Amino acid sequence: MKTIYLTYPFPSDLQANPCAIALGYFDGVHIGHRRVIQKAIDTAKANGWQSTVVTFDPHPREVLGQSGYTRYLTPLADKLEQFEKMGIDTTYVMKFDISFAAIYPEDFIAECLLPLECRHIVVGFDYTFGYRGMGTAHTLQEMSKGRYGLDIVGPVNRLGEKVSSTIIREYLHHGDVEQVRHLLGRSYKVRGTVVHGDKRGRTIGFPTANVQVNQPYLIGKNGVYGVRFTVDEQSYYGVMNVGIKPTFELEKKEKSLEVHIFEFSGEIYDKEVEVEFLFYIREEQKFAGVDALIAQIGRDVQKAKQKFAEGIS
Repeated sequence: MKTIYLTYPFPSDLQANPCAIALGYFDGVHIGHRRVIQKAIDTAKANGWQSTVVTFDPHPREVLGQSGYTRYLTPLADKLEQFEKMGIDTTYVMKFDISFAAIYPEDFIAECLLPLECRHIVVGFDYTFGYRGMGTAHTLQEMSKGRYGLDIVGPVNRLGEKVSSTIIREYLHHGDVEQVRHLLGRSYKVRGTVVHGDKRGRTIGFPTANVQVNQPYLIGKNGVYGVRFTVDEQSYYGVMNVGIKPTFELEKKEKSLEVHIFEFSGEIYDKEVEVEFLFYIREEQKFAGVDALIAQIGRDVQKAKQKFAEGIS
């Protein structure tokens, strides 16, 4: 997949091939997003065009100062990886800034979409664009004037509710990562680097890998999770504590991610790793002492191993 970064106004020498465009921010690349993108892929293949995604960075809500959007379900690198896995030929990443936010819908079409040689556009039913979100999917239809075709993809429902990035964020905040998996179509995951911690885990019989995330991921509810941990292309099950370790860190505010990896030994400091959230075990809590903490971790491990043995659905 070719990735091209653009800033408005576009360069005069921009070269593009006829394409079908999936248009949107696509945070999460969830099953609803994937339907939009797949429609663009199918249309492009049927007509001999390039399959293309046009997305934006950073999130418009972050630029416009709306709360809750400094963290992402899929930071840009992860989002691009998902596009490539789906078979997209080209992704245009448009820089979203205050000047870009001021573009009127008709100018966005004329100065941003048409120069990309778009022959067909696919959007979700609730897509908005242009100054103050004045443009909608139906605006694209009204302004097409035969210059491009358009598909508007309706809402995708799963387990009785509309799939959206907003509802996925809410489930993460409640620790319901199993529901998140159903809506994403894959497990929620973060990537990071194993860094040196206080090494307290090994002194109580449960050594942990301290994972420092390398992108602005949305990390959900504090607590203990069953996870899949991947390092050096090998995957292992484990349990992960997300939070501030209240038994020890009375003043700590920043979240830490510490993974106890089952059936694993080895030095992995400074290695890049991936952690998939598979299920929630319990809330983070403060214990009266180390012995109580050790006993609870033992119960967490046994509960996780039992669930892994039963299979993750």
